Amino acid sequence: MAVTTPSFTLGIEEEYLLVDRDTLDLARAPEALMEACTAELSEQVSPEFLQCQIEIGTRVCENIGAAREELKRLRATVSRCAAAHNLAPIAVSCHPFADWKDQPHTDRDRYNALSRDLGGVVRRMLICGMHVHVGIEDDDLRADLLPQLSYFLPHLLALSSSSPFWQGEDTGLASYRLTVFDNLPRTGLPPSFDSFGEYERTVQVLIDLGVIEDSTKIWWDLRPSHRFPTLETRICDVSPRLEDTLTLAATNQALLRMLWRMRSRNLRWRRYDRFLIAENRWRAQRYGTTEGLIDFGAREIIPMQTLAEELVDILAEDAHALGCEAEIARLPEIVTKGTSADRQREVFKGNLEAGADNPAAMRSVVEHLIDEFHEGL
Repeated sequence: MAVTTPSFTLGIEEEYLLVDRDTLDLARAPEALMEACTAELSEQVSPEFLQCQIEIGTRVCENIGAAREELKRLRATVSRCAAAHNLAPIAVSCHPFADWKDQPHTDRDRYNALSRDLGGVVRRMLICGMHVHVGIEDDDLRADLLPQLSYFLPHLLALSSSSPFWQGEDTGLASYRLTVFDNLPRTGLPPSFDSFGEYERTVQVLIDLGVIEDSTKIWWDLRPSHRFPTLETRICDVSPRLEDTLTLAATNQALLRMLWRMRSRNLRWRRYDRFLIAENRWRAQRYGTTEGLIDFGAREIIPMQTLAEELVDILAEDAHALGCEAEIARLPEIVTKGTSADRQREVFKGNLEAGADNPAAMRSVVEHLIDEFHEGL
């Protein structure tokens, strides 16, 4: 089988929440803030559905080192522009105590249409995510790798979990974001397609009926990008720490190279039914890295520490080829030291034990998230 080597370029998108530095509650992005960001970052920054959100996107990056410099520049610029308005960005999938009912959506045609089409469901979308694009130029190769990478989506979710709190309460989940996002149509694990043509024909049914205008209205955890020759992974919570974002992006990139490498040798990762993968998705959503995921071949639950160490071994050849060995090596450390969800709970608990009441302890979590956003900038 003749297989052309994909570029495996990287593109990373992050959504941030804006908070008032005094109250630590959410704040709307003033027009002057967006103008200042746009003046420096051009099309790499944009408003999001809610007025308290802002989105950034890297340029196409040849490797993880380029992605690091891009993200540092983007985060630092948004932070500096926000500070001029007494605001701070946080990279977290749910604000610990804000109320979604108080957040107006951005007055743009696209977002007005979403509000009209999706009704009350979309009003609750006070959530942020991180998307990773990996360059795979061959259409059918993207369709072939899509269901194979789906097996690893729960791993990425568990490692990225950053949304334990919702409206001032501990939800008991590591990623509450997905419980909100999954209320939208066309979400969840992607289906399998025999070819890219089958994928296009399937999507075209909804386009022809006027249900959607294009594939950007398909919000699966993993999808072929509408705009770029990439596979776009959308499962992850956004990470407060820059280095965690980079480790997750590098893992995504290396996983796709590993699957391509297997394919070039007439091998493939076994496809499991979406029903089974969805069970691991739920375990990641509920427990993060604390309870392990199911190994369907071994038919047992494997601790995330073991799975992280196995990923380092499985991806060693690909990490070396892509120049992201240091980032992949951090996977076990994320489990050992805890995800953002774990750290947020520790901060909250520590402040309660020190005598703070619930609102004060929640505000301390936001202060912690502001600090983590700025690490390494």
